[in-house]
Amino acid sequence: MERLTLQPGAAAAIDEYLEYRRIVGEDDGGKLFTPEEYEEYKKKVLPIRLQNRLYVSWRSPTGMDCKLVGPETLCFCTHRYKQHKTDFEAIPKECPIYVPCRVSRCPCRSYHFVPLNGTQPIRCRCKHFADQHSAAPGFPCNSCSKCSGFHSCFTCGCGQPAYTHETVVETKEERLAQGKPVGKDVPFAAMGGLTGFSSLAEGYMRLDDSGIGSPSAQFLESPVTSTDHPFLRAFQGPSSSIQTNFQLTDGGASSAMQVSSLKRPEEDDMAYFERQYQERLKKEKAAKKGKGPVPSKN
Repeated sequence: MERLTLQPGAAAAIDEYLEYRRIVGEDDGGKLFTPEEYEEYKKKVLPIRLQNRLYVSWRSPTGMDCKLVGPETLCFCTHRYKQHKTDFEAIPKECPIYVPCRVSRCPCRSYHFVPLNGTQPIRCRCKHFADQHSAAPGFPCNSCSKCSGFHSCFTCGCGQPAYTHETVVETKEERLAQGKPVGKDVPFAAMGGLTGFSSLAEGYMRLDDSGIGSPSAQFLESPVTSTDHPFLRAFQGPSSSIQTNFQLTDGGASSAMQVSSLKRPEEDDMAYFERQYQERLKKEKAAKKGKGPVPSKN
């Protein structure tokens, strides 16, 4: 295995480059800015970016943001969000706000999110994949003439079909009015709807106000029942009713087995699982001894 060794100061230089790339994105055209050009770029762009950030999400009809778009999120045109126009000196007054693609000869007029089925593009009702359709308005199919436009019945994790969702581009004020998180003002390019690590999860798994929301206090305080996950039952301490049941149960072995399956208050996780493992080994040895040697036939 090859070992990578960095010279003193190299790690700091890598961090500076990553910060440069997050701020500049692809605005340098593939050629690094000089220090003077970099400082001039930041003076010009950062105030605009901090004041006029646009939040992009893929929203279900229930109002949940099933996908929060980030700089690397692909558009229907197969280009990433960071390759679209995301910096505006003044936020357009008309709605919806268009975020056109900046790649040469791309017909995409505005960023449009399309989900994936695992790692594969989803299919249209014409049976062709999304990337076999044009990014021009209407999203016509390039592989057949019967398709009137991309329309997929793919079901999102929220339970709603993809065609009922819409790509939403909104301002900070609009999100605040809806009670959705906006995060901190950051100088990085094309942050879209990302406001933290939880933004990387899908809406039905995200517990903030842009997703499914936090569980109610009643749900969190509800007692653990027999239908809950075994780990929850294992970490639940023995209640008074269980202890009474142990006293009434006939046979000490049965009671001891039930008590040993519960986690003790002073145990950490590793000690608990080690104790369970050792008890299982003892039971297996005892079962082997109980069988005894097989008698020989004369």
